[in-house]
Amino acid sequence: MEKAQQEGLDLVEVAPQVEPPVARITDFEKFRYKEEKREQAAKKHTKEVELKEIWLSPRIAQHDLETRLRKVNEFLEEGHKVKLTVRFKGREMAHPENGKHVVDQALGIIGGKAVIERETKFEGRNLTTIIGPEKQKKENDAKTENQTGTS
Repeated sequence: MEKAQQEGLDLVEVAPQVEPPVARITDFEKFRYKEEKREQAAKKHTKEVELKEIWLSPRIAQHDLETRLRKVNEFLEEGHKVKLTVRFKGREMAHPENGKHVVDQALGIIGGKAVIERETKFEGRNLTTIIGPEKQKKENDAKTENQTGTS
């Protein structure tokens, strides 16, 4: 502490979790600046996955469904997750099987380009399912194969 005061610098604790704690004599403002730059660089390399939502109707026409699913494919190619929502109005709630049929039809059209993240379920008057891009699953499978192969 006295040595730091003599040099006109600060005593900065670098690793407080380690036993004994590690400290460095340095300019605190310079240290803080470097830490912020390191955090920004780490943030820059992370990819943020968004959850996109597509609304469907239990009475949706085939062409309209295909048009919506083209947009879903774009989202999946960009690496985003997609929430397919079938919204029921009025007496449509009397036939929930129609909404389930629409979701199954949509998943059939999308095919192997997506993996189901959350199964289809009712949330109030909406029937929802969440799908994600297939490549995430392949990358995870490759990682597990590499880990088991090197063991």
